This record gives sequence, structure tokens and C-alpha cells, in this order.
Amino acid sequence: MKRNRFTSRKRISADANELSRLAIGLAESGSRLEDLFWQSRLGELVDKLFHEGAEDDFTGSLDRLFDAHAMAHDDLADAIESHAESCVLSHHGQDFDILLFAAPLLAWSRFSIPTVTIPKSTLHTLKVQLGAHVFAADAHLALADYLYSPDQLPHSFVDTWQLMRKLGMAALAGNDLLVDASAMPETNRFLSDTRYLVGALAVGRGKPLFHWNEAAKSTRETALKEWVRQGGPSFEALLTGCAYEPLLADAYHAACRAADSASRPYSVNASVAFLQAALGQPADSLRAVIGAFHDKRLEEYRIGFGPKDSDLIYHGVVWPLLGIEDETTDIAGEIEASLRKAGIKEVVALDQQFPYEFCDDCGAPLYPNVEGDAVHAEMPEQNSASSQTLH
Repeated sequence: MKRNRFTSRKRISADANELSRLAIGLAESGSRLEDLFWQSRLGELVDKLFHEGAEDDFTGSLDRLFDAHAMAHDDLADAIESHAESCVLSHHGQDFDILLFAAPLLAWSRFSIPTVTIPKSTLHTLKVQLGAHVFAADAHLALADYLYSPDQLPHSFVDTWQLMRKLGMAALAGNDLLVDASAMPETNRFLSDTRYLVGALAVGRGKPLFHWNEAAKSTRETALKEWVRQGGPSFEALLTGCAYEPLLADAYHAACRAADSASRPYSVNASVAFLQAALGQPADSLRAVIGAFHDKRLEEYRIGFGPKDSDLIYHGVVWPLLGIEDETTDIAGEIEASLRKAGIKEVVALDQQFPYEFCDDCGAPLYPNVEGDAVHAEMPEQNSASSQTLH
């Protein structure tokens, strides 16, 4: 899983220290039986801290382990994420497994990509399609009636846990979750972005969660194909003026990571399509320049798009690193393959390291040009389309 650095206090609490101790024990375990011992103790403490709203203890322990013990860091992060997105709730004397899930959509538009309240009729249709093609036959579903942007998703583990429990109780009661759209933070505007349908499912303890958990019923591939074919059209009225691609609904954190990964080549394709439409020129008239941008370490790659016969940069794409990706991973090769697949024939991958810099005036990323300079992306003056980051 991705190892993110979390900021915390220099002195951490006794509970945060105990989280670290249990995570190190799990990481250094030598048997499945010992794994179960540490997982049980760690799960109990994580649950207690979620009920106390102890976000600082989670981030403090993760930050302490980031450099001190990488495997323990990842084991602790996995445990926290697992307990943030799932639990067991009782209803009418029966225990139910609750799972928070997300169904991402990749979208791009020359206009604003909406974040909107989902009408009841559309919500009902989406639940029918999810139940028919993605989730197990006996699963009870609840959806949040809002199409979230990444900026509007829960910002912390505790926020995620609270949303999971609200949606889980709604699923058991046969309701959906009404979201106050006026309380949502304003979202950043990008030409290419992700939107999320968020919900929870409830199944009897130990029962199948997904269609592909049921014997000979389905696979992930067939579930995705049917979800796109049958559920995809339900989003048309919500994403007016957008091209979009539904991804498979999955457990919340797994779905978000899958969307982060899929959004990178999707942004390249969207960028090329945008430039062709805005400039009225074919893809093979463009050049793409790939540069690696570093702070204390490699942070991301940036791709500058411009005409083949000039060092101008019309547009740019940020390709962030994910998971265990670093300088040793052939990310540049992956980016080049995506660019060529999108129709760009002239691709330049620069060997130099660029500083992790942004425009002082507007805060936009600076993109590499063929001369090896980091410059501001600017569309031609005669073109009315604004230059915006694709991500």
C-alpha cells in the first residue's frame, strides 16, 4: 500500500506508542498464529481509538513508524484503514458485516465537472444496478445522495469511520444518507478529475459481500463490464458536458487507490483529446516532454504539451507517484506508452532533475519544455480555451 507521511506532534501519547509496539510485533511475527494474536490486540486498540476520535494517535504513530519501521508502518496503516471502512453492527438481534465502498468515475470536460446532489430516482436506479452486477444478492445497500469530488471526501481516518457507521446504519434501516450539499467545501476545478459515489453495504456476518464472492456467479471483469453498460448511463444527467468512465465499486480505500492509478493515463488521454479539440489539430502535431520533479526525493513527473516545432508549452499533466513507486521504477516508460497510445508520436523524456516548483503568481505547476526549462503552460492567445492542469 502507499506509504504516506503523516504530520504529528513530536511527543506522542501512550496509546500512540502502544499502536507502534503492536504494529512492530505484527510486522516481526514469525507465524500465522502469532499474526492473529497481534492483529487481535491491534484491532481492539484501533477500535477504541476510533470511538474516542483519537486521530492524533493514529497520525502520530504512523509518522513515528514511517522511517523507523516501514513494514510496521504499512501493517498499522492497513489495520487503521480496515477498521475505518468496516465494522460489525447488530440489528434486530443479528450481527451484520458493514463495508464502506466507493464507485469512482473518471471524468473530463472543457467546462466544470459537477459535484451534485443525486436525485432519489437516480439513486434508486444506481442501487438496483449495483445490487444486480456488483454486490452479493443478500447485501443491503445505502448510498450517500451526493457525487463527491476528491476534495469533499472524508479528510481523516475518524471522519471516514464516522461516515462508514452512518451509512452502515442507513443500510440496515433500508434508507439512504442525505448529504447537506451547502456544507460541502468548494472543490478545485480541473479539466480531468474523479467523482465518487459513496455507500455502504450490510451482509449477515461472514456472508458474501460481492458478486464475485458467490460461487460461479461472476468475476470482477464481468461485474465491471455490466456495471459500465447498465449503471454507467445513470450518470449522464449528473455529468452534463463531460466525458466519463465508471470504475468498479470496491471497498473504500481500495477503490480510491484504483481511481488514483487509473486517473493518470486517463488524464493523458483527456489532455490529448482536449488539445485536439481546442487547437483543431491532430495529436501527431504535438510534442510531449516528460520531466521528473524532486523535492527531497522524487515527488512526481510532469508532462508538458506543445507544438513539435517550438519550445512553447500549451498544456500540462501531473503524473504523481503512487504506492512504492520511486526513482527505480520505470514511470517514464509507462508515461511514454500512455502518450503514444493517445496518439502522440514525438515524446521527449528528459534526464535532468527539476526542482519541485510552482508559479509564484497563480500556484500552477511548472512544466518541462524541450529546452529543459520549467515553464508556465499557456494556450495560444487566439484560442479561447483556458489552460488548466489535468490530473
